[in-house]
Amino acid sequence: MQTTDRATAAYLGLAIGDALGATVEFMMPREIAAQFGTHDKLLGGGWLHLKPGQVTDDTTMSLALGNAILEQGKVDALAAAQAFDAWMRAKPVDIGNTVRRNLLQFRKTGIPEAPYSEHDAGNGAAMRVLPVALATFGQSEEAVRAACRAQAHVTHHSAFSDAACECLVFMVQDALRGARKNDLLHNHAHPLAAEYPAFKFRAVKQSANPSGYIADTVQAVFQSFFDTDDFQGCLIDVVNRGGDADTTGAIAGMLAGALYGLDEIPEIWLKKLDTDTSLSCAMQARMLIRLSGGLPEMRN
Repeated sequence: MQTTDRATAAYLGLAIGDALGATVEFMMPREIAAQFGTHDKLLGGGWLHLKPGQVTDDTTMSLALGNAILEQGKVDALAAAQAFDAWMRAKPVDIGNTVRRNLLQFRKTGIPEAPYSEHDAGNGAAMRVLPVALATFGQSEEAVRAACRAQAHVTHHSAFSDAACECLVFMVQDALRGARKNDLLHNHAHPLAAEYPAFKFRAVKQSANPSGYIADTVQAVFQSFFDTDDFQGCLIDVVNRGGDADTTGAIAGMLAGALYGLDEIPEIWLKKLDTDTSLSCAMQARMLIRLSGGLPEMRN
């Protein structure tokens, strides 16, 4: 399977997980079961009253970041902050409190880095980190970590957020190379939990109704990702846990897309995803992975 196909699947997976999860965002698992049985369709609705296949801030912020990277030819903190500010001015369908607060701070100061705060350990930087994973594919570990933090610190300047973002990026990049799921588990997920025990997801109660706290989000995503065997099963499992389901769906979708590839994404989901969003994700994935220069054929 070609790296570009996996990159495209990761981006489409993010958008599909976002759209699937948005319907049941903030619902409890028992509420989801009572209303849908098992929620497995891109229905729209939810508290945001979305159209079927419509995405939320997880995808639209990712696309804003990706466009900024492509315009600059690299991950640049100021360009990212300006792109996010323009995105907020366009009145997105949803925006997180930490994102809004720190973008308003950027407007006042022009400084594209929020002050460090342990309280800013939400999932808002992790949900949009995929463009960084694609744009820095094949680069050094130091360069990848610096790029992760450049975009993340615009709104989320927290060690917990940084650790999660970097772990997710390295997982995506290894999946793009064809790594197995067990490789991702032992090389990335377990070391993250060893360094930061809040991220432990084995031998703990199955995460239900995960909050926007990054540790809750990662725990739910990892449980679903590592305990299922295909793209569809992973996304259905994670969004039916409720809570911040658009973001857990988006992050699980990018991981599962990179691992399983385009052929494993259900056709019915691809067709239902908003057309403009689908085209933008696919185009940006190809352009970002090409920008990275990390493909073998580009290094010859």
